[in-house]
Amino acid sequence: MALPIPPSLRRRSSGAVRRLVAVTAEGVASGTPLMVGSRLLQGWLTASGVPLALIGLIPLAELPYTLKLFWAPLLDRWPIPWPDRRRGWILVLQLLLVAVIAAMALLHPSTDPASLTAIGVAALALAVCSATQDIVIDAYRTDLLPEAERGAGAAAASLGYRAAMLAVGAGGFLLAGRHGWPAAFLSAAPWWPP
Repeated sequence: MALPIPPSLRRRSSGAVRRLVAVTAEGVASGTPLMVGSRLLQGWLTASGVPLALIGLIPLAELPYTLKLFWAPLLDRWPIPWPDRRRGWILVLQLLLVAVIAAMALLHPSTDPASLTAIGVAALALAVCSATQDIVIDAYRTDLLPEAERGAGAAAASLGYRAAMLAVGAGGFLLAGRHGWPAAFLSAAPWWPP
């Protein structure tokens, strides 16, 4: 015989599920730009005939992910108050990420130095915005989840992150093969706020 679940526990469970779904969506928002700036961009450059030695420099643009600890305190120091201190930054960074990824879709990779410089600058801008978003999303997850749910929240965020990496990695190449590289980049832009 199953014991009935008290209404107070039921309410708490539905709130926990909503929080974990939100954290999973934030994981998706974090994983998408990383794959766009690394694998999808590398695939596009390879398909465009850019030499492998130059493509090998793209991971240097991912350096902001390592250095983000230096500007993380600034995000707490200068919060964006609407809708709240964390989601304000998330909204601004999502808009910036959409703009950067859409701009990347307009680029035309070639061996021309000006083209490669524009791609490098776009990849660096994408990495800075994405690393900054990771800082804010991690802080928001800590604020959102009670201590008892943080382990499940870390797992949910990781699941969303990996799912986004798989979707952009595999789906982006499928879209590029069928509709072209700009379509692959535009479809990977985070058009929704988490």
